[in-house]
Amino acid sequence: MLNTQDVAYWCVVKDRQLYLENQTLPLLTPEQLGFSSDQARLIGHYHEKPVYWLEVTESDCEANFYSQRELLHLDGELFNLAGKATQLSHMLSSQAFCATCGERCHLAVHELAMACPACRTHHYPRLSPCVIVAVRKDDQILLAQHPRHKTGMYTVIAGFVEAGETLEQCVAREVKEETGIDVTNIRYVASQPWAFPSNLMMGFLADYAGGELKPDYTELSDAIWARADNMPPVAPPGTIARTLIEATLELM
Repeated sequence: MLNTQDVAYWCVVKDRQLYLENQTLPLLTPEQLGFSSDQARLIGHYHEKPVYWLEVTESDCEANFYSQRELLHLDGELFNLAGKATQLSHMLSSQAFCATCGERCHLAVHELAMACPACRTHHYPRLSPCVIVAVRKDDQILLAQHPRHKTGMYTVIAGFVEAGETLEQCVAREVKEETGIDVTNIRYVASQPWAFPSNLMMGFLADYAGGELKPDYTELSDAIWARADNMPPVAPPGTIARTLIEATLELM
């Protein structure tokens, strides 16, 4: 049971935006929070403090709700718990109706799932598996720019896993489709939950095997080979893309 005197981290979500104070998650008692905590759900612990998800629909603090990207400076464990809250928020809207019988669902009482009152099916949060890969060619790294990156930022290649496909096959296919490049020596590095809206990013390194760089301009606005001494602006710290970029630069 929620103790009104216990200090906790609060992931207050509205329209999949997080309520932040001083650019971070509030660390407060329920009484200090300023929202009714009756519907709060425990989603984990961080440094022995409970972390709660609280979904709200209205607030007097409209300006204090932000994208989770504003939290990339946090420790990865707490960042991922904030992502868990936004992914659960996405579940509320995207899984509002039962995929089995079509009845409207509600949040289950004893677990983090959507429950159908008609057929009693429980639907758990849906995650979309994605690969993300940094490709090295001698002393160069393959970087791509997407149309959505209005700041001129470059990053590495990523894409969704298709049915019947291994992660390694997906890496090779996505690189080939988006840049025309063949890769080899594909190896796993790390993963990161990425709540935009509900992905699991699985990171890889790979080596250039052949092919001419030909960006697919339906997917990318640019693709380049970059050297460590001439890097464009890249994905920010805290992202798995930045982890893969730095791991590749260390190999050069």
